[in-house]
Amino acid sequence: MESKLSLGHLAALFTVVNWGTTFIATKVLLEAFTPLEILIFRFVLGYVALAVACPRWLKVGDWKKEGLFAAAGLTGVCLYYLLENIALTFSTASNVGVIVSASPLFAALFSLILSRGKDRPGWHFLGGFLLSMGGICLISFNGSQMALDLRGDLLAVIAAMVWAVYSLLTKKIGSFGWNVILTTRRIFFYGILFMIPASAFLPFRWELGRLANGSYAAMLLYLGLGACAMCFVTWNYAIKTLGPVKTMVYIYLVPVITVICSVLILHETVNILSGVGTALTLAGLILSQWDSLKALRAGRAGETATTKEEV
Repeated sequence: MESKLSLGHLAALFTVVNWGTTFIATKVLLEAFTPLEILIFRFVLGYVALAVACPRWLKVGDWKKEGLFAAAGLTGVCLYYLLENIALTFSTASNVGVIVSASPLFAALFSLILSRGKDRPGWHFLGGFLLSMGGICLISFNGSQMALDLRGDLLAVIAAMVWAVYSLLTKKIGSFGWNVILTTRRIFFYGILFMIPASAFLPFRWELGRLANGSYAAMLLYLGLGACAMCFVTWNYAIKTLGPVKTMVYIYLVPVITVICSVLILHETVNILSGVGTALTLAGLILSQWDSLKALRAGRAGETATTKEEV
């Protein structure tokens, strides 16, 4: 159990490290692609990659469970990323990044309502949320006046709520014990299916000649194969192992990763506010996970005591 929890935390960390750079990649692609084009291209790539990795087809045999997959595809694949991509056309990446990072709060609230108090987040979680949000604000806005665009920011809020719903759905799907790659691919299938009607209302063109630009091709491959196919598998595994509320806390790290990538790739400087914000975000992550860490330490202590008694 302890090793499984550790793998769950590693999977969540791996995922957010990759997702922390997606805002930059998407911003670059928006120079030549529409939000829907980016969405369809990346998830078709992701679906193909998962089909190659595991070509078997998942047999569900239950229309209620099939409905969960359809709902997960609609929320976590189609709606969330479409809303996020469109929000990026109206607002800054910093604004969108900090707003969608509020998804753990929505996940906790939704989980509380659905569990009728059984999955109630403790004070450590709430305190960690507030601390991390303060850090995220410092990192994202960097002490400057917030450039608010109501259209982009409202879309980002809705996206955060949609992602919280998706996390709860994948928690339920994970409880069935099916192969993570197969379940993720099925979610992608429904997500792509829901994108097709959107192409009748939103700008979309195939025109693959744009991929002759090496930067665009590389960004799209990264979003499709890395941040999409691989990271959805690791994220769903983390939710299955840790639960939606604890896993969602890792979203707080996304702005931290963005700052680090800006320094290493874009050669931007980090001022005092960004450094303090990074520290606050990490501190909030640890605080929100405190109950889980205490349980893990207690488990280790119990195993050690048992081993000594046996000796």
